Amino acid sequence: MSDPSTAPIRVLLADDEGLVRSGFRLLIDVEDDIAVVAEATDGARAVELARATRPDVVLMDIRMPRLDGIQATAQITGTRGLEDVRILILTTYDTEAYVFEALQAGASGFLLKDAGPAELLHAIRVVAAGEALLAPRITRRLIGKFTAWHTASANARDRLAPLTDREREVLALIGRGLSNQEIGAELFISPATARTHVSRTMAKLGARDRAQLVVIAYRTGLVTPDS
Repeated sequence: MSDPSTAPIRVLLADDEGLVRSGFRLLIDVEDDIAVVAEATDGARAVELARATRPDVVLMDIRMPRLDGIQATAQITGTRGLEDVRILILTTYDTEAYVFEALQAGASGFLLKDAGPAELLHAIRVVAAGEALLAPRITRRLIGKFTAWHTASANARDRLAPLTDREREVLALIGRGLSNQEIGAELFISPATARTHVSRTMAKLGARDRAQLVVIAYRTGLVTPDS
């Protein structure tokens, strides 16, 4: 059970299928630490409601009327004052391109709609905490495949200049998909120290969350699909 004194994670449901939204709401409503604050039936409405309600997490379907989920995500993450809103992309389309587009738009997670209830609730909590989340079927090799289209340039490499050697090591491990605990084990430091390095790296690079750090790691050439 969650601490009742802790404010619940505020969720905006953005999906044009009423049955899907109803199912998500029923699932979320029984949780003490998560609450639905609004529902949108198209991407444009999702952007409006995100600005009005400032949710912690938006469950965003990719295929929606008026404005698709990728475009809606880009508009939300690009809105001043919504920097802390996290987008969890939901789709039935298990394609590689959507992963890259969603991450480029600022999404913090990518989950297939056939995920089980426990997996979905876990995803909401993980994304709300500022972590990156990718569906198990979507691996870092797929991210690498699409970021590899953009060869690391001198300017891209210069972006890493503010980082210390240790922070570069941490960024490379994030790019490989390691958690704070795994980073700690790899570098022989505590998970708390690893978390501190991750936070500093995020701040120096102006990244919203770990998902953006993954993209940066590949785009700067620090990590390659085969590393």
